[in-house]
Amino acid sequence: MSRHIAVLLGGLSPERDVSLNSGKACADALRRKGWQVSEIDAGRDLAAKLTQINPDVVFNALHGAWGEDGTVQGILETFGKPYTHSGVAASALAMDKHRAKAVLEAAGVKCPKSVLISRFEAAKKHILPPPYVAKPNAQGSSVGVVIVGKGEEQPPAVLGGDDWPYGEEILIEEYIPGRELTVAVLGTRALGVTEISPRTAFYDYEAKYAQGGSAHQIPADISKTIEKMALEQALLAHNALDCRGLTRSDFRYDEKNNSLRLLEINTQPGMTATSLAPEQASYAGIIFDDLVEWMAENAHVPCKATGKTQGEGP
Repeated sequence: MSRHIAVLLGGLSPERDVSLNSGKACADALRRKGWQVSEIDAGRDLAAKLTQINPDVVFNALHGAWGEDGTVQGILETFGKPYTHSGVAASALAMDKHRAKAVLEAAGVKCPKSVLISRFEAAKKHILPPPYVAKPNAQGSSVGVVIVGKGEEQPPAVLGGDDWPYGEEILIEEYIPGRELTVAVLGTRALGVTEISPRTAFYDYEAKYAQGGSAHQIPADISKTIEKMALEQALLAHNALDCRGLTRSDFRYDEKNNSLRLLEINTQPGMTATSLAPEQASYAGIIFDDLVEWMAENAHVPCKATGKTQGEGP
């Protein structure tokens, strides 16, 4: 008899469309593996829907605020069945970029200098000398990120606008020139280093999710020293935040100064056709269907100390 798994997709965040694609791909993979799959377009009635269908496992394919910031994870803890990805504390912390950086830096992860400030203050004057990056403190997928270029006299007015939908706190972060690198971690294993060459001005939402939005090179054409550092830093970040399952850490590599800086860690990376984590798993010899099933089979059991360490993947 096949196990019953609920795949959560869609949700309430600006990343809803990406989540629909991720969830559909994961649901199809699990069906091919013989699981009984129920897809749930997650809304505020999520707890009632889960209670009604009563699955054995929950696969959380949501992205962005509400779905990966600890809120849905709290619902899943209460529901009491195993669920994929990180738990409440790790999810909430990773989504809060400012607090996550404090924990990461204390653990020895190197991050860009940054300041947390009200978006209205950020719109009045430069908090750091340009160039710098202004980003919502609690959004993913580069949603709402603004690059303030060198020589710009004023910050972007949009940060203080009435139609700004991305929260009141803005992280002002030093701009790190150089190359985009990313590392996926599966359980206790860093899978590889990919270099991303966006076809837009920077690695924004379009570059991440549109077909042809960016080119990926794996393995990245970097020195063994930088490769080792990226793998180690990603695993260190994963463990420092007490993440579970699959994460992806994004870096900037400044060749001129030979420095590597972690920009952020994503506790629920995209699982679409253009997504980086499945691509890295494939490079490591783990086909997509096996990756998704591993995540389901290694789902976190709420409120139970198993004493086990996450496996190293299939």
